[in-house]
Amino acid sequence: MKKTMLVFAAATMLLTSSCGVGGQSSLGSILGTAANGETIGNVIQSVLGLTKVTQRDIIGTWNYQQPGCAFTSEKLLAKAGGEIVAADIKGRLKPYYENFGIAQGNTKVTFGEDGKFSATVAGKTFSGTYTFDEATAKISMRGLLLTVNCYAKKNATGMGFLFEASKLITLMQALSALSGSTELQSIGELAKQYDGLRVGFDMR
Repeated sequence: MKKTMLVFAAATMLLTSSCGVGGQSSLGSILGTAANGETIGNVIQSVLGLTKVTQRDIIGTWNYQQPGCAFTSEKLLAKAGGEIVAADIKGRLKPYYENFGIAQGNTKVTFGEDGKFSATVAGKTFSGTYTFDEATAKISMRGLLLTVNCYAKKNATGMGFLFEASKLITLMQALSALSGSTELQSIGELAKQYDGLRVGFDMR
């Protein structure tokens, strides 16, 4: 009974926050596949928007768990197909990340209270200073030869650090010198399929 009520609540929120055929088709997709409480919870969280992130929240060492993704607005999330599609995108990113060499144990980031950071992606290190904008949850990381921006997003199990696809590819190219990598090209092509998609890392 509770699960049924949650499904109807999710449906109502989606209808009121989305417009046009895209929102309605995404609703059908979500309700057709929302088979458990966790999925319903993810749908509601995505529709309601992200929890505010403060600089204090990002301080510490974060270890890679899986690919991450998010949309820049509720309308774009609904247009793409909702949290079900977001989960599918993570699954499609995973083999590209693995082929590139990204794994638990060799990919992490540390943000210090002193404004310094150190990041390791597939065993390659990038360090420097950072600034955090609480209004947008934007992190600007500045190294000796590279400046890159990402966005922090609270997850149920930790934090997501997400990039515009082109920025993530630039970072990975700079660290690996593999500008022609098939994996990088595939990540870029996947991102082009969805407006407002950010991709990156879910970390704990």
